[in-house]
Amino acid sequence: MSAELVPIPRRDLSRAGMESLPAAIGRAGEAAAWRFIEFFAATIRNRNTRYAYAEAVSQFFAWCEKHRVYTLDQVKPIVIASYIENHQGANPTVKQHLAAIRMLFDFLVTGQIVPMNPAASVRGPKYVVHRGKTPVLTADQARTLLDSIKTDSVVGLRDRALIGLMCYTFARVSAVTHMRVEDYYENGKRGWIRLHEKGGKRHEVPAHHNAEAYLDAYLDGAAIRDEKKSPLFRSVDKQKKINANPLTRTDVLRMVKRRALDAGLPSSTCCHTFRATGITAYLENGGTIENAQAIAAHESPRTTKLYDRTGDEITLDEVERIVI
Repeated sequence: MSAELVPIPRRDLSRAGMESLPAAIGRAGEAAAWRFIEFFAATIRNRNTRYAYAEAVSQFFAWCEKHRVYTLDQVKPIVIASYIENHQGANPTVKQHLAAIRMLFDFLVTGQIVPMNPAASVRGPKYVVHRGKTPVLTADQARTLLDSIKTDSVVGLRDRALIGLMCYTFARVSAVTHMRVEDYYENGKRGWIRLHEKGGKRHEVPAHHNAEAYLDAYLDGAAIRDEKKSPLFRSVDKQKKINANPLTRTDVLRMVKRRALDAGLPSSTCCHTFRATGITAYLENGGTIENAQAIAAHESPRTTKLYDRTGDEITLDEVERIVI
């Protein structure tokens, strides 16, 4: 099964579709096949989650075939527990695989394909994260990066505006790359930024004065301020002229890596670095976790806390307390 699932026209399912599905699903008949396809096409809106869950389910059913579990009614709790127990991935990956299997079988149960969910009673490994792993820049390093970007071209103006926006709004790169020109707008006398976050949520934050200056300079330099429905951050052609195509996340990552290298910053710097950097800088300057959570559009303050690196540094005074 391809992880990038595409709905198959009903008239083609018996001819081509069945062969692309896990064998156990195909053996269960056309109703099961359509229910399986609908699970990915209709219930999982985030593309990355859909891809990850499709890959997890594909690996599970391949494992079942290898261990002679050929039909859905043979998939018992002990089968899933054995798969989870013997999975070679890290704990977060194992938990994701179990979540995908559990959700799929829930969907099959409600579609009356199977009578019960065999994954309901299976427990995954414990995994508690107390500290995030995202590389973080200091405020000085972030400032060095932004100041190092030459703004004598539209590409430089674009890159500074994009990185600055991620720093000052704590935005995910996917939210930034999906912005349109109209998502930077005036409300009263201040600029505001509208972000389309995970799960289709719309999140609006006032623009920091630096982000406002960077965006204004970019929009004027690119001459796209009036193209409200067009992508905000665009790619350029071979002549370095901006075109109508939006930047992809991969484009942004390559740009960030290149800009970080030019500024002499760690090679580990990535798109998510600026989310963690902005949150840490905010908290170091007296901001609260609750307000950082609101700006970042996190569901839980525990998630925001993972990005807080204000307590990472151990002072020399503390080390000198070790008297031996």
